[in-house]
Amino acid sequence: MTAIVVLAGCGKQSTLSPHSPDANGIAVLWWWMLGIAAVVFFGAVALLLLGWFRRDRPGLPFVGEREGVNTALVITFGMVIPVIVLVALFAVADLWLVQRTAPPAAGSTSMTIRVIGHQWFWEVRYPGTDVVTANEIHIPARTRVQVVARTADVIHSFWVPELNRKIDMIPGQTNRVLLYANQPGVYRGQCAEFCGLQHAHMAMKVFAEPPKAYHAWLAGQEQPAAQPATPEQRDGQRVFLGNACASCHTIRGTSARGTIGPDLTHVASRETLAAATIPNTPREMRRWIQNPQHIKPGNKMPALDLSGSDFRAIRAYLDHLH
Repeated sequence: MTAIVVLAGCGKQSTLSPHSPDANGIAVLWWWMLGIAAVVFFGAVALLLLGWFRRDRPGLPFVGEREGVNTALVITFGMVIPVIVLVALFAVADLWLVQRTAPPAAGSTSMTIRVIGHQWFWEVRYPGTDVVTANEIHIPARTRVQVVARTADVIHSFWVPELNRKIDMIPGQTNRVLLYANQPGVYRGQCAEFCGLQHAHMAMKVFAEPPKAYHAWLAGQEQPAAQPATPEQRDGQRVFLGNACASCHTIRGTSARGTIGPDLTHVASRETLAAATIPNTPREMRRWIQNPQHIKPGNKMPALDLSGSDFRAIRAYLDHLH
């Protein structure tokens, strides 16, 4: 059990590893709250130990049994000091941190992206372009990026703890948050509101890249899907378009225009599949296509009744879509 608890704290999704000014403010407030709570906790423990060692002697040290002094101590440490501390923390959190991490004003950022939560993946759109990705958000480092978030079904919550606070995605409403990365890196995010069976497997990655690399990535993503180059890839495209795949997914440059599942135009360029559940390798791609319910039970992708050669052909075709 101890090992499980220790391992649960491993990973790169931590509010205490800030990589933006907003996340740093949240971490500073957390440390202050922890310090104040530690003082209260150890003070209470000290009083308990004092009471245990003096259990045979009435009254407090130096004070004795003077009721007026005892009452004053209770009022001071039990009411006045807690009220002052809590009001101060509330003021700092509300007047400083909440304002600091508030959504950016319209037009105040050089870039906007739209994120739509689905059961259970993230759809990411780049306004002004045809680019649509899934579960992997690319932004230029040291650039203010406004995220406009909404949900396609139930309540979700968008949260990249190393970059900013979480925001809820409520049906019928739109919410916004600022993403800013101090330096290039990969930052893991997660749905932070229980949204159904596969809530725990609804993660994302934010790739903060140097501006030049980001614009090169965006230009590549704007291109339509690559045409199949081998007979097996051509067979894979034929099987994909002739089955339910094309009814659920979009591949720009083909007749596939489905909107239920993620856009697959450049699926091979992604690092993960199934909302960061498995790595995007040829082996895992084939496993996912053959039996998605085994990997992510309850997800909206059905198992297909295809032959082994058809599965291999689809995998080859999708693996070609860089």
